[in-house]
Amino acid sequence: MSFYVTTPIYYVNAAPHLGHAYSTIAADVIARHMRQRGEDVFFLTGTDEHGEPVALAAEREGVTPQELVDRNAPRFIDLMPRLNVSNDFFIRTTDSEHKTRVQEVLSRIRANGHVYEGIYEGWYCPRCADFKTDAEAGEDHLCPIHRTPLVRQKENNYFFRLSAFQDDLLELFDEQPDFVMPRHRYNEARAFIESGLQDVSLSRSTFTWGVPVPWDEGHVFYVWFDALLNYYTALAYARPGEDLTERFWPAQFHLIGKDILKFHTIFWPAMLMAAGLPLPEHVFVHGFLLIGKDKMGKSAGNAIDPFKIMDEYGTDALRFYLMREVSFGHDGAVSEEGFRARYESELANDFGNLASRTIAMVHRYRDGVVPGAELDADRAAEVDALSGEVCEQLDRLDLTAAGDAIWLRVRRLNRYVEERAPWTLAKDPDRADELDTVLASLAEGLRVLAVVLHPWLPQSTDKLLDALRSPQVEFECARMQAGRLGEIAKLAPLFPKR
Repeated sequence: MSFYVTTPIYYVNAAPHLGHAYSTIAADVIARHMRQRGEDVFFLTGTDEHGEPVALAAEREGVTPQELVDRNAPRFIDLMPRLNVSNDFFIRTTDSEHKTRVQEVLSRIRANGHVYEGIYEGWYCPRCADFKTDAEAGEDHLCPIHRTPLVRQKENNYFFRLSAFQDDLLELFDEQPDFVMPRHRYNEARAFIESGLQDVSLSRSTFTWGVPVPWDEGHVFYVWFDALLNYYTALAYARPGEDLTERFWPAQFHLIGKDILKFHTIFWPAMLMAAGLPLPEHVFVHGFLLIGKDKMGKSAGNAIDPFKIMDEYGTDALRFYLMREVSFGHDGAVSEEGFRARYESELANDFGNLASRTIAMVHRYRDGVVPGAELDADRAAEVDALSGEVCEQLDRLDLTAAGDAIWLRVRRLNRYVEERAPWTLAKDPDRADELDTVLASLAEGLRVLAVVLHPWLPQSTDKLLDALRSPQVEFECARMQAGRLGEIAKLAPLFPKR
C-alpha cells in the first residue's frame, strides 16, 4: 500500500532552527517506520518562498526576493542529510513546475465558480502573511500569535468562497472525527468553523512576489494558497518523467505546527473540495517547542541551534531528544540542560549500556558467539508484544506512547541483567545452560529493540545491528527467535559519556 507523509514547508527568511528539525524528524520517524512495514512511502518536505514576509526581508537586505531565497533555501536543504532525514523530495515553491500546477488548480477552482473579484479591507499581520478576522484581532488589534500590531489594509483582490464550504466542512468533521489530530486540535478547528466562515483573499495586488494569477497579471496568488498546494503539486514532478499523483494522493498525514492550524484544517480541505480533489486522511497538529514559557522561534530570538547539538553529541541524540522530551501534539519545554540529562540517562545509561554490556558478556563468556539456546519465555513474550504496540501507536502518530513502550523494554532488559547476574552464573559450570539462555535472550532482545528503534536512531541502530551481524531492519524481524544470531563483533560505545 502507498503511504504519503508531509511536513509543513518552511519560510526561508531566516536560518533553520530546532523547531524545523522537530517537525521534520517526526515525519521521518513515521516514514522510516512505514517503510519497515513494507509500505510504498513518499515523504515530502521543502521551503515556502513567496509572500510578503520574504519580500520585506529581501528589501531590508537590499537584494531581490529570488536572490534571498536562493541564498537561504540551501540552508534547509543541507539540514536534511544532517538530520539523517529520508525525504523523497524537497520542494521549493519557486520551482517552475510547482507554479504551473498552482495556476492550473486555482484556475479550476475559479472555473467551478468559487472565485470572485472584490475589495478587501481588514486587519493583516505581515509576519503571519495572514488576514485576521475582527474576532482574532480583538479590541487591541494585535496578532494573536506574534502579539505585534496588525496593519489595516485595503486592496482590490480576488476572493475564494470559503463561506460556501461551511456545511461541507462540518460534515467532514462529523464523518471523519480523526481528520484533525489530536482531539483538542480537532475541537479547536471545529469551533472556528462553527463561529462562521468568511470568504478569504485568494490574491494580492499590492506586491509582485508570488505566483502570477493567470487570468489577471496584476495579481499574485495569496501565499497560503500557493503554499498549501505544494503537497499536491510536488507529486507531479518529484521524479523526472513520472507523475506520482495517482499513486500517492491523497496524503495519509500532513504534519503541521499549531500556528498554521486554520490554513490546513479549514482553508486546505475547502480548496480541495472546490477543485474536486480527494482530501488527505489526517492533519496532525503538534505543539510549540518552548524555551521556559515562551515559544521558540527565529522572531523571538531564542532558537536553539540544531547544528551545534549535532556537532557535539551526534544526529541520533538530537533526533531522540526531540521525540522523547515533548509529548507529541502538545507544547513542551526544551533546553540544552534537558538534552544533556536525557542523553546521559536514556541513551548512555539505558540503551547504550545495555548494548555494550550484552555484547561484552557474549565475548567474555562465549568467545563472541551468541548461544543457540532456548530463550527466556517471559522476556520473549514481553519483547515480542512491542512491535504490535508500536504499530498501533504510530498509526495514530502517538510518537510519545511508542517511545514509552520501547523504553519500557529497554529498562526491563537492563533489570533482567541485574536479576540474572550473568557474571555469577559464569562462575558455576553447572549453570552453563542458564547462562546460555540469559545471553541469548539479551542479545536477541537487543536486536529486536534495535529494529524497532531504527526510525528514531538510524545511525546508532545500524552500528548495533552490524555488530550483531544481523543488519535487517524489516519489521517482520521484530520478533525474538532462538538461534538467529551467531558470531558477533565487538562494539564501541554507541553514546559515550560526556
